[in-house]
Amino acid sequence: MRAQLIERARVDDRIIGAALTGSAAHDAEDRWSDIDLFFGVADGVEPEAVLGDWSDFAYRELGAIHHFDLRGGSAVYQAFLLGDSLEVDLGFTAATTFGPVGEGAFRTVFGAAAERRSAPADPGHLVGLAWHHVLHARVSIERGALWQAEHWISGIRDHTLALACLRLSLPAAYAKGADRLPAEITEPVGEALVRALDRAELARALGAVTRALLRELRETDPRRAVDLEKPLLDLAALS
Repeated sequence: MRAQLIERARVDDRIIGAALTGSAAHDAEDRWSDIDLFFGVADGVEPEAVLGDWSDFAYRELGAIHHFDLRGGSAVYQAFLLGDSLEVDLGFTAATTFGPVGEGAFRTVFGAAAERRSAPADPGHLVGLAWHHVLHARVSIERGALWQAEHWISGIRDHTLALACLRLSLPAAYAKGADRLPAEITEPVGEALVRALDRAELARALGAVTRALLRELRETDPRRAVDLEKPLLDLAALS
């Protein structure tokens, strides 16, 4: 199917380049991998127009049963689920931005790719999301909104792992580097998994994840760790 899609791109005169992304781009593909393709669109052609035609093709010829849209900078994407549970992700961007971004995997199949563009990570943004989630987890527990509290606690775990991945130069998005983190980082975060939807368990998990977050902040940003430690521990101190 990937070969079929690439061949279709070669004969579509609106497309000036194609690349593999995802696991196939760095020879890590297995039987669970998606098909991930990224296309450069000729000057004067709107990527959305090309995407619309390819979306129709995916439903008509590939057996797509649903899709959702994503945007990333100047690129537009659609992620399709096929009837046999295969996911096919197709991205389209202008010729000037057809190229790799950040550390993302990218292997050109045809056409000329632009130079790799940096996508600087912002640990400060993750820190902000983490303290926000600690605050709202406490509020949710106090209000008896147990599912909402679990949502915020899970988010704190995710952001703590992402901060550690950034610090150790591992992929941070979608927990792609989390399984390569050392146990001294992941084990305290694992203690924050919520085991039951009751106040006592949520309070325990919030305390555990807050301590894990602060432990990571002491490594990632010691000054912020000092500023945030007392407020966060106070928020996590439920009886």
